[in-house]
Amino acid sequence: MSRVYVCSCFGVTEQQVKKHAADGACTPRQIASACKAGTDCGSCVRRIQAILGRGACPRRELADQGQPMLAELDEAA
Repeated sequence: MSRVYVCSCFGVTEQQVKKHAADGACTPRQIASACKAGTDCGSCVRRIQAILGRGACPRRELADQGQPMLAELDEAA
């Protein structure tokens, strides 16, 4: 199996970034909190943005459709 590394500094793969996005991390900062990618030299941040922009984040799709995100639903309750 071929691994495509997004972050060389911390050995984070594209698959790991997609998994964190599926778990709710929808910004490069949230990805960084989850796995440190983007926190050292920063050269992977644009790649992370590209991955997130390609629909890796289910919550982003809800926001794009004008539906409230889960956090907004919790605040309203």
